[in-house]
Amino acid sequence: EKEKEKEKEKEKEKEKEEVEEEKKKKKKKASVGEAVGEPTAGGDAPPKPKPAKASAGVWSTEVRGIKPWAPFKSEEKGAPAQTFPPTIPVADLFPSGNYPLGEEQQYKDFNMGKQRETADELRERERIHNIDYNEIRRAAECHRQVRKYVQSIAKPGILMTDLCQKLEDMNRRLVQENGLSAGIAFPTGCSLDWVAAHWTPNAGDKTVLEYDSVCKIDFGTHVGGRIIDCAWTVHFNPQFDPLVAAVQEATNTGIREAGIDARLCDIGAAVQEVMESYEVDINGKTYQVKSVRNLNGHSIGPYRIHAGKSVPIVKGGEATRMEEGELYAIETFGSTGKGYVREDLECSHYMKNFDVGYIGLRLPKAKALLNVINKNFDTLAFCRRWLDRLGEEKYLLALRNLCEVGIVQAYPPLCDVKGSYVAQYEHTILLKPSCKEVLSRGDDF
Repeated sequence: EKEKEKEKEKEKEKEKEEVEEEKKKKKKKASVGEAVGEPTAGGDAPPKPKPAKASAGVWSTEVRGIKPWAPFKSEEKGAPAQTFPPTIPVADLFPSGNYPLGEEQQYKDFNMGKQRETADELRERERIHNIDYNEIRRAAECHRQVRKYVQSIAKPGILMTDLCQKLEDMNRRLVQENGLSAGIAFPTGCSLDWVAAHWTPNAGDKTVLEYDSVCKIDFGTHVGGRIIDCAWTVHFNPQFDPLVAAVQEATNTGIREAGIDARLCDIGAAVQEVMESYEVDINGKTYQVKSVRNLNGHSIGPYRIHAGKSVPIVKGGEATRMEEGELYAIETFGSTGKGYVREDLECSHYMKNFDVGYIGLRLPKAKALLNVINKNFDTLAFCRRWLDRLGEEKYLLALRNLCEVGIVQAYPPLCDVKGSYVAQYEHTILLKPSCKEVLSRGDDF
């Protein structure tokens, strides 16, 4: 009998608990209904809250891994305020010609390089004072405003061709494209997933940006041949956050280690250590993030995107030192694959060789195409879409001939193993006598 009484008491307690749970569920459901404007137990639905009005310059994005932008402001009196989307050329925002500085960073050792004054360094000092800082800063400000716009339109479902054309049209408008005096420095790279670099859609390409894409947006702007080379990774799926964070931190590490007299091999070792300390879980499988060992940062010269020095992102590179006055693209690539790229897929990028001399051409079409290249691009990189835009037709045979004789170099897409994912971040820095300036730094990264 005592056991029966105990069982009855337990059953009563269970019934009480079930009643309490039902009450809690009803309360929770009612509160959720109030929050979203659904009918509650009281009857009619409460009015939905009105959305706040967006102020000028405010934008939203689904892209992860970047920070929000503040509105662009000109500190000059009488200068117009930039619209959004941008419509006013950057030069009109700064009529005095003084453009915003990038992020200034002190060298790791502030006195590095000050103990030696060789003839080479004196010549370098002369060269640095001849550089028009404002030309490169104008290009940098244009780059920032273009990428703010692009980050607002990069959504899953957009055609890569449309994304590139909108980016390039905005770039041309803001920099006030003018022949070889100002314009786009190289084709818009929008390499997806296992493709690390040098991919942009050719005519008729129907590739679409997807939710699970890892897209590297790499584009350049130049004024007077002074090139800003800057890139970031567009992704939407949070599972790629650690991969992107690894590459972003590795790039910032490379910037921190760079400086006058810094050895390129030491920068590579520091970058690799940071990069490969990360792991990423993708679809239930864990990968170590690897530095792509045959991709590098590089020095930049006037009208020359690769000026001769390479900045490795793995240990064991050259002991060559950075010098005062040099301009560098510090870029890193992290991969879930082999960490080694090879040429693959259809080529879209081309560039005239910088030091090429006179080479006789037999094909009249090749001669005509070379004239078009010299007039519009000279030694800046170009792509097939740009030749289409200029009205060139049936030029592939002539282009191949220019490549075969060594006047033009083809740059096919660089790919890791299929199914892997590669991320990229890049900034352009200037090694000034007193400090380094991260020219392309923005609110976003």
